[in-house]
Amino acid sequence: MALELKESAISLSAPAADACGVRPAPRPGHDKRDRPIEETTVEQTPDGAFRRQRNAFTVRFGDEPGQAPVEAGRYHVLGALGCGWNRRQRIVIRLLGLEQAFVPEVVYGRDADGWKLTKTPGGVAELFGYDRLNDFYRATVGDKFTGRGTSPTVVDLKTGKVVTNNYHILSNDLETAWAPFHKEGAPDLYPQELREEIDLLNQQIFDDVNNGTYKVNFATSKGAAEAAYTIFKARLADYDFRLASRRYLFGDQYTDSDVRLFQTLESFENGYRPGFIDSLGTEDIVHVWDYPNLWAYARDLFQTPGFIDDAELFALGYTPDENGDYARNPFTDDEGHTPQSVKDARKAVYEKWLEPAGRESLGGSPLYSGPGGGGSFELWKFGAYADYYQG
Repeated sequence: MALELKESAISLSAPAADACGVRPAPRPGHDKRDRPIEETTVEQTPDGAFRRQRNAFTVRFGDEPGQAPVEAGRYHVLGALGCGWNRRQRIVIRLLGLEQAFVPEVVYGRDADGWKLTKTPGGVAELFGYDRLNDFYRATVGDKFTGRGTSPTVVDLKTGKVVTNNYHILSNDLETAWAPFHKEGAPDLYPQELREEIDLLNQQIFDDVNNGTYKVNFATSKGAAEAAYTIFKARLADYDFRLASRRYLFGDQYTDSDVRLFQTLESFENGYRPGFIDSLGTEDIVHVWDYPNLWAYARDLFQTPGFIDDAELFALGYTPDENGDYARNPFTDDEGHTPQSVKDARKAVYEKWLEPAGRESLGGSPLYSGPGGGGSFELWKFGAYADYYQG
């Protein structure tokens, strides 16, 4: 089946590339202001706020014209372990038991030539002889491609071409179109009766929390960074109250929204928070554990099978490799830390995540005062996906 590419895919350029650049901690001899050039030049509003560019490939999975057919083993999703948009898909794949039907692969080392492919038996690098994720984009759009491929990207093993890099909607397709391949007893992450409200909450989580971290770290004006940080803190406080009486965001069963919120909570301390300190010029930055209900909720998910695996624990700086070394240093400059004190700090944070959450007795209502109130949920139809809620 041939898939029709949208015009936006053909004009893909460098700024539409990596969705997961995390502002690096300053290194000796480097200017603290050094940041990925696309995020801090093209993806900016006139007042210095970060505005993320759209995804170029938006093909959906299903049996309708123009959709990618659902065939077990036909697709691999390529993404970086440090990328929250990619970890979201990996979590959903594990929770639903899709590891063999929709295979995740790891890319690493983003540089001027884009992401590098991991050479594994049966992987896309071996199958197609490619070294870079960009090679699949060139195979898809030819010489018109001048940018970098994004994490995550879904590749069709039959054609060697990109199917989608639309991380916004991919997990929903895995939860619905791929249902025939779900494991027995898989959770319903996208229940029909809650889809509209889940989508609205997901938009809020994306704007204020997931992407909110990038709005702080990639703002080119301090005012924009401070505004984004104010919203980020307010949203965490909002969810902290919501979770005081609910085990999960919609009550007694976790959903796609919980996966999306968790992707930022799990990486905030070691990934985004050091950049906040640099962007805002202060050490007075919130911790996840400053919000007791949200923190217990995050630990509850962290300890739930499927929400994090060994590779991600290492990539996010929670556990060391076989040599005892950690992947991330959470400190932004030389604060007198020794290699051992950094390791001790990493171990201490990991042990905090393993403390009992004590939320098993909570249930709670799916109704909340958040987005969708006043009947506004009825207006939410994902734009081009007007018939999406018909099941």
